[in-house]
Amino acid sequence: MLSRIFLFTVLILTTTSFSQAQTREEKVKRDRERVQSSGYWIYNDLAQGFAQAKKTNKPLLVVLRCIPCEECVKLDEDLMEKDPQLKPLMDQFVRVRQISTNGLDLSLFQYDYDQSFAVFLLNADRTIYGRFGTRSHHTLWSEDVSIEALSKAMQGALKLHANYDAIKASLKGKTGKRPDVASPEKYPMLAGKYRSKINEKKDIVKSCIHCHQIGDAQRDFYLREQKPLPEQILFQYPHPKILGLILDPKRKAVVKEIQPNSIAAQAGFQKGDEILSIAGQPLLSIADVQWVLHHASEKDQLQAVIARQGKQRHLTIDLPTGWKRKDDLSWRVSSWPMRRMVLGGAVLEQATKAQRKNAGITAKNKMALRIRRLGQYGAHAAAKKAGFKAGDVIISFDGKNDLLRETDILAYGVNELKPGQTTEVTVVRGQKQMHLKLPRQK
Repeated sequence: MLSRIFLFTVLILTTTSFSQAQTREEKVKRDRERVQSSGYWIYNDLAQGFAQAKKTNKPLLVVLRCIPCEECVKLDEDLMEKDPQLKPLMDQFVRVRQISTNGLDLSLFQYDYDQSFAVFLLNADRTIYGRFGTRSHHTLWSEDVSIEALSKAMQGALKLHANYDAIKASLKGKTGKRPDVASPEKYPMLAGKYRSKINEKKDIVKSCIHCHQIGDAQRDFYLREQKPLPEQILFQYPHPKILGLILDPKRKAVVKEIQPNSIAAQAGFQKGDEILSIAGQPLLSIADVQWVLHHASEKDQLQAVIARQGKQRHLTIDLPTGWKRKDDLSWRVSSWPMRRMVLGGAVLEQATKAQRKNAGITAKNKMALRIRRLGQYGAHAAAKKAGFKAGDVIISFDGKNDLLRETDILAYGVNELKPGQTTEVTVVRGQKQMHLKLPRQK
């Protein structure tokens, strides 16, 4: 009898679970209904937001967040409204909730498009006070963002707003150069497929341009002309940790740790330093540091102002050749089309010490990358069709054995190999060395 009751309960719970499951379309509609009914946010209407900010002389808070996104940063407007730190601060802003990038002004809203969550803090005249939202891992967002840090960024923006006339000139560098196109749907890759506004009546999800699609379209803009990807496009928004600069995710731009013998260590940064500005720009978050690094080049010298033990100090960050290439591409959504192009859909990982030894690779400066998994369908199955198998250890790619990370192969392949070109790849399977051919796809 008890077993029957148990089975009946499981059946009821399972049925209820399925009946409550929402499609992506339903999630977006419910999100819109909830946000609009509260009246606290301006929903998907930036023009109204700027007009309201001008009328009230309040700063503008724009939150760009993909709906639905199961892996995006869990700092959504619902949580922000309920948090006792953020709510009083948000009350002092005009608040805009932006769920799509259709028609987005790319001359203003420039950020790391591999993210699904980004915050802009602005003046009504479109001057940017700061950005918030950082990722350096596919899912471990808590290492880069927090409620505490967002609170401090908003406090910083309010201070800048109160002193706007005096500091306006220092904010000029926070707006980038004019982009290749004015808005996402005008990129060749997206033109004709999307409009400047999403269809709010039906097919909302299908009509929406997601953030990562802008990044894909940027790369396609160069690749379709068979031009190499500029460093600024290939290695966008470098994370400060590639400089050896580990920042506290709960503060604005405070040094948590300095890696020995790093660029940051050579510049003289110390644990506990508060970075007030870099390249003359006041900093409200880690994302603001990334913005400066995004626009920096090789051999640049960036001037930083820090606060240490109550005193201001000036430091110089010397950026060497190839510094951006230390960043990691593997966590990014944008790595998937590049894996298709360069690796035929294979996903790579660092071989373990035992796997390196088995492959006959003992030197640390020699390649040993294990195929973690292979794509199974369409162009992502090219490696599988070419004879590669999960578990193979790649020890040479196009005659090179010094591409030590998946990132290095992707960067090399997308710029140095032409579509249609065949590349020889040497792998070790078991203890047998094999030479396979891999096509460079479009």
